[in-house]
Amino acid sequence: MPDLSPQRAAVLAFIRERIEGGQPPSLAEIAARFGFASVTAAKKHVQALADAGQVELAPNQRRGIRLPERSAARPELVTLPVLGRVAAGVPIGADIGLEQELRLDRRLFSLPPHYLLRVQGDSMIGDGILDGDLVGVHRSAEARNGQTVVARIDEELTIKRLERGRGSIRLLPRNPAHAPIVVRPGQDFAIEGIYCGLVRRG
Repeated sequence: MPDLSPQRAAVLAFIRERIEGGQPPSLAEIAARFGFASVTAAKKHVQALADAGQVELAPNQRRGIRLPERSAARPELVTLPVLGRVAAGVPIGADIGLEQELRLDRRLFSLPPHYLLRVQGDSMIGDGILDGDLVGVHRSAEARNGQTVVARIDEELTIKRLERGRGSIRLLPRNPAHAPIVVRPGQDFAIEGIYCGLVRRG
């Protein structure tokens, strides 16, 4: 799967969820679901997914989004442990303990996920990551600038976008109500993994 942005990956997951439920979403429904100002923004994301080969578009149809045949084939199921919570807001203490295991379609994720964490907070709503979502995490101690990561700061976990500057590290929220987290020199900091998709349970 191409390296999709977190928001675009969330749009793709929503489209797949709706199609598997029996009906593709309309552009208006995608815009409403993600809080886009207009259907034009939704169309831009859907067209980008089509250009990347992740969806196909039937012309002149209100619900003309389709999954390519290879994506509509039998699900590639993986068993993933739900290991606790991660803060989308102020970092929370690590709550790592096996809650349950879920069998999910591997194609929901942009990278192979190793485990799931339950989101607590609203700091990442701009990327379509909401309170209560289960986020897939690909274990990695390294990440590129701009990637969304699960980071550990003084034994507390948070999910944010990574910003590396000259001699500085900041963890950026995607909600203007929250301030960036600046990693101070000498602070215990580590990247636990890279965000690779989400599951929203009704």
